[in-house]
Amino acid sequence: MLSRPTFAAPLLALGLASVAGTASAQGPIISDSLALDGTIRAVLDANPAITTLEEEVNAATSRVTQSRGGFLPQVTGTATYTRIDPVVKLQIAPDAPAFQFQPNNNYDAHITLQYGLLDFGKKEATYNLAESRRLTAVDNINVTRRDLAYSAAQVYYNILFVRESIKVQDAQIASLRQHQREMEKRVEGGVSTKFDVTTTQVRITQAQNTRIDLENQLQNQQVQLARLLHKPEYVNVPVRGAFAYTPQTVDVNAALNQAVENRPEVKLARDAEQTANLNLKLIERSNMPVLGIGGQVGAKNGYQPELNRIRPNTVGVVQLNVPIYDGNKNKNQRVEALANIRGAQSRILDTQEQIRADVRQAANNMQASTARYENAQLQIAQATDALTRAKARYRYDVGTNLDVLDAETSLAQARLARLQAIYNYTLGQYQLKRATGEQIW
Repeated sequence: MLSRPTFAAPLLALGLASVAGTASAQGPIISDSLALDGTIRAVLDANPAITTLEEEVNAATSRVTQSRGGFLPQVTGTATYTRIDPVVKLQIAPDAPAFQFQPNNNYDAHITLQYGLLDFGKKEATYNLAESRRLTAVDNINVTRRDLAYSAAQVYYNILFVRESIKVQDAQIASLRQHQREMEKRVEGGVSTKFDVTTTQVRITQAQNTRIDLENQLQNQQVQLARLLHKPEYVNVPVRGAFAYTPQTVDVNAALNQAVENRPEVKLARDAEQTANLNLKLIERSNMPVLGIGGQVGAKNGYQPELNRIRPNTVGVVQLNVPIYDGNKNKNQRVEALANIRGAQSRILDTQEQIRADVRQAANNMQASTARYENAQLQIAQATDALTRAKARYRYDVGTNLDVLDAETSLAQARLARLQAIYNYTLGQYQLKRATGEQIW
């Protein structure tokens, strides 16, 4: 849900700490001013969270490559020297030399090849599980890029909104000062009192206080954008763009179908289910027999009758490993894996329901903002007419200065209400894009 600033309170926090990190050594290149697309690209290029996730993808890809090693033979080379003292000797006759069964110095060098002929799909299940986890890591990048892009868009429009609000306040202050000058002339002419001037000055001071609050909000938003860009040296990040009301027609049913199909959260939930299923398959196959063959070629001493002579030798082996009892470990692993599958399936359903709610909420917010915009337009027309009449009445001494000041305030509030409606509608559009999984970068 995108936050919305108000006039009297500071802008709501954007919740960007989750994607905070150390600034990149090489950040984005910022031109004289940034439009929306440039702001988003600069934020995506600067944020180290993307680099972190990309390295996680690289690590997952390496694990996939490692799992492929199980399909290939394993070759090792070994060289050993062993000294044995004493060794068994047999002397047949008193005068005969002793017969030695093995040498004191033993040398052995060989190359061993091992290959699994049959494992009932264990190597394939290991590979599929590693690949599924790699795909999940890739999808995590998409989610993070999406969140960063929409956070950048929100800060961008926050800045535009506050800037326009400051312009409204400046117009109100200028109008009040013009009115003050007229009051002062009337006081000099003896047709008004100093009280009217003082009352007008109070309203000017109130308008200036509101402007100070808006300036503070603008500076805070500049800080947020500089933080996203990892450019703390930028006190005022250059941002340009139009702040306009651009209504659009929303087909809620089509948006719901698009959201269920495109939202990366659904993809992640399905990835989790796929990974849980593949993990169960690996557990089921981990307790299966394994048939392998091996061969060894090398040279060693210790053969009769010349014990110290190094001779070539070969060894061949066929081995069958059959698990018999593992203390119910595999059985309990299957119970855990099945629970993980059911949990992943529940998360898919919950995610889909949340997505439908996001789409409906975004559509409702846009509809409400449209109504508020139309109402604000009417308020501006009414407040403008009321101000004109109040000034005319006061000019002919049939109205009071307070009527003029109230009309000035009402006009400024109506203009700010229109800006708020435009801001809310614009963020509603991006809320809908986010809800439907549409990319904006």
